[in-house]
Amino acid sequence: MKRYLVERELIQNNIQVLQKKAGSAVIWAVLKGNGYGLGLLPMAETCRTAGLDHFAVTEIAEARALREGGFETEPILMLQPTADADEITALLPLHVIFTISSTEDASVLAGLAAQAGVTAEAHIKIDTGMGRYGFLPEEMEKITPVYHYMDTIHVTGIYTHLHSAFCDKKATKAQIESFNRVLAALREAGIEPGMAHILNSSGVLHFSGAAMDAVRVGSALLGRVHGGHGLKRVGYCETQVEELKWLPKGHTTGYGAGWTAKRPTRVAILPVGWYNGFGCEVGNDLFRFRDCLRRIAASLRVMLFGKAYYVTINGKRCKVLGHIGMLHTAADVSGIQCSLGDMVRVEINPLMQKGMDVEWR
Repeated sequence: MKRYLVERELIQNNIQVLQKKAGSAVIWAVLKGNGYGLGLLPMAETCRTAGLDHFAVTEIAEARALREGGFETEPILMLQPTADADEITALLPLHVIFTISSTEDASVLAGLAAQAGVTAEAHIKIDTGMGRYGFLPEEMEKITPVYHYMDTIHVTGIYTHLHSAFCDKKATKAQIESFNRVLAALREAGIEPGMAHILNSSGVLHFSGAAMDAVRVGSALLGRVHGGHGLKRVGYCETQVEELKWLPKGHTTGYGAGWTAKRPTRVAILPVGWYNGFGCEVGNDLFRFRDCLRRIAASLRVMLFGKAYYVTINGKRCKVLGHIGMLHTAADVSGIQCSLGDMVRVEINPLMQKGMDVEWR
C-alpha cells in the first residue's frame, strides 16, 4: 500500500500567508503541471474555497479541464504564448486570456479571432531578463500596435517574469525598474496598460512592495520555496512496513550491495522506490556561487560516504540502507518499536511522485 497525501489545511494556510503578502493585489493561482503534481481540479477547488478565483495554466488540456470541471466563468490566463493556428482555434471557445509575446502571436490571434467573429482577451508579456518569451522592453514600436490597431484583441493586462527573486536582489530590482519603464512609456503614449503583474512566488515573498495590480503564485501554494516565510510544505507519501527481518553482521542490502551490516540490524522493507519519486530531485539550484560550492561539497560527501536518505516510522527518523530500489526501500529500525503494517512517511516532491493515488484530506 502506498498513496500520496495532501492536506487541504496546509494549502489554505499557505494561501493566507500569500494573501497577506500580496495585500490588495489579485492573486493568480498558477496550476501548471497538473496542479504541481497534486491534481488540477482539487487544487483549483481548494484555491477557490480559500478566495482565489484567477487561474493560470500552460496547456490547452488544463484550460479545458477547468472549464469542464465547473470553472466556467473564472479568468484563466494561458501562460504559454502561441502562434499556432490549431492551438489558438482550440483555445478561443474556452474564453481564456491569451499571452502575446511577439508580433507573430498577435497577428495570428487577431486573424483567427476575426474569422471566429469574437474578440480575444490577452495580456502582453515583456522579457525583462528571463530570455524566453516576451517583447523586449525597447520594442515599444511592436507593443503599442497590439493595444491600438488590432480590433479583435482586447489587451487587459501586461506582465513579466522574475528570474532570481529568491537569490539576487540587484537583478530583481533591475527587472522591476525595466518593467516600470515599459508601463511609463505606454502611459506616455496614451495607453492604459491594464492589469500589471510581475511577482512570482519568490517575488511575493521577497519583494511584496512591488506587487502592482496582481501576482502569480504556484510553488508557494505548496510551500516549496526558499526561506519558509510561514509556509507549510504540502504533500508526502504514506506507505507501510511490508517486511521485517534481522540481518546478521556482514549481510548486504540492495543492488550493488550498497550497504553492509556492521552489526546485527533490524530492517524494514518498504514498497516505495525511485519509480515513485523517492530520492529523485527536481533540479540543482546552482544559481549563486555559494550554491555551486555547496553542491561541490555535497557531491564530495556523496562520493566518500554516500547520500543519506531517511523515512519516518512511528514518529522516528529511520535511515535508508543501501540504494533506493525501483519499488522497494530498506530502512534501519533497530532502535525503534516497529511492527508489520506500521505506517511510514516518505518525503517526495509532488512534481516527482507517480505510481500512487493522490488522496486529499
